[in-house]
This record gives sequence, structure tokens and C-alpha cells, in this order.
Amino acid sequence: MNLRGIVAVSGRPGLFKLIGQNKAGYVLEGLDAQKLKIVANLSTTKLASLEDITIYGENQEIKLIDVLTKIAGNKNVPDAKADSNALKTFFEEVAPDYDKEKVYTSDMKKIVGWYNLLKDLPLFTETAPSLEEETGSVAEDKVDLKPKTTTKAKPTNAKAPTAKSAPAKKASMTSKKGV
Repeated sequence: MNLRGIVAVSGRPGLFKLIGQNKAGYVLEGLDAQKLKIVANLSTTKLASLEDITIYGENQEIKLIDVLTKIAGNKNVPDAKADSNALKTFFEEVAPDYDKEKVYTSDMKKIVGWYNLLKDLPLFTETAPSLEEETGSVAEDKVDLKPKTTTKAKPTNAKAPTAKSAPAKKASMTSKKGV
């Protein structure tokens, strides 16, 4: 499964694809039907990559990728708006070791909602690029979003400013004696 570049944005529903970054923030494209493009401010917006999200477990944390893979293999996926008992029994199947005190029903709803957004995309059949592939040909795929600055050439007939030096002061060795 390849979730590289798919992020959740704090304060916004749904999932987004990270297109690039510029001075103003991150350029994101919504994965829902609207295909909304936004620029998320760097200083106020928190992005969470789905690759890095984990779920609290009893013994160890469970990767979201593993849970989504198990959900994809399950034929009885409940609706994200299903009652809490249905979601809890479903999560017992796909993540049997999840921490029942720390993982809330709202978290389960969010994960099932994310799965419903992702299931129609080819992400489940793709594999994540390895580190060697990432350093090799990824540079060609990146979009340069930095504004291009141009410098204006100075006219040739313009005088360059010169530093004027103050005249050197002569040290006075004479003293005035009162007469």
C-alpha cells in the first residue's frame, strides 16, 4: 500500500494529497469529490501523513497502514456513521490488539471514513517506493513552487556610488599659553 503524500489536516475534514510547498505553505488537493485545492499555512496548520499515523495498542502501537489493509480485506465494512457497538466489534476484527481505553469511537469513525475515501483510489495496489527509488527518480517528479526571482541589471551609464573620505585632521601639537 502506498500512502506517501496523503495527509490529514488539523481542523479540516477528509484527506488531502500533498502536491508541493511554497513560501505561503503547503499546496494540497482534496481527495473527495470536490477536488478542492488549498494552501495550508506553515505556522498554524498541522499535517499528519497517513504513513506515520499509529493506533494505540495494548502491547505496541499499530500502524494505520496495517489496519487499512485489514479493512480492505474485510467485506463487512460498516458505515462511518454506524453506532459505536458496530464500530467496536469491527475494530476487534481488524485491530484485535487496540487499546480500548485510548482509542475512542470518534477515532474509529475517522479511520473508517478515511478508508471509504481511499478505497476507490489505486493506493491499495501500489507499493510504497523504496529509499533507493525515492532518491533516484523522484527529483524529476517534484514540482518547483518557489517563486522565480529576476534581478535587474544596472544601467551601464549609471555612476556607482563612491565612498567619500573625510579630510584627515592634523594633530595640533601646539598649546596655547596664556600671555
